Amino acid sequence: MESKNIKQNKIIFNVILALSAVVLLLVLLLNRKVIPRPENFITPVWVYSLPALNATLNGLCSILLMLSIYFIKRKQIALHKKLNITCFALSCMFLISYITYHYLCEETRFPADHPLKYVYYFILASHIILSAVVLPMVLLSFYYGLTNQIAKHRKITRWSFPVWLYVTITGVVVYLMISPHYSH
Repeated sequence: MESKNIKQNKIIFNVILALSAVVLLLVLLLNRKVIPRPENFITPVWVYSLPALNATLNGLCSILLMLSIYFIKRKQIALHKKLNITCFALSCMFLISYITYHYLCEETRFPADHPLKYVYYFILASHIILSAVVLPMVLLSFYYGLTNQIAKHRKITRWSFPVWLYVTITGVVVYLMISPHYSH
């Protein structure tokens, strides 16, 4: 039985790494405009509301993550699990919305002469790097939690929780800093 679990864990680990690599590659290609939009494409008006939606989803995830840690420390495992599943679903919605927006809209640049540009770029850079790092960690955390591999879940969550929380909070901060500069 133990050998079967080890084999299954290795397969899941490889699937998680592959999925994380595909998501990272897709985001990089979108940000570099390697994937072109259709010619003469007119962006639907609703797409311009996606950055605000993304910030809202990130903000909700931040709250849910803090509630999740609060309830697990009080041994309320079922509520902890529901909060994390909800947070995961919201993060998936965020990723779809983020990809949609960056595929359909031009990139907004932070003003080069803004006095907070270095603060903005530091927060943005750390947010982007840690977003890439945290995805496989979150997926592994979920897998271990959902399969009751509690020791492994706790071990990886010590790292994934603070990184995921940082990414969700800085996602809101990045939005608040760049949103006054949107041209739409």
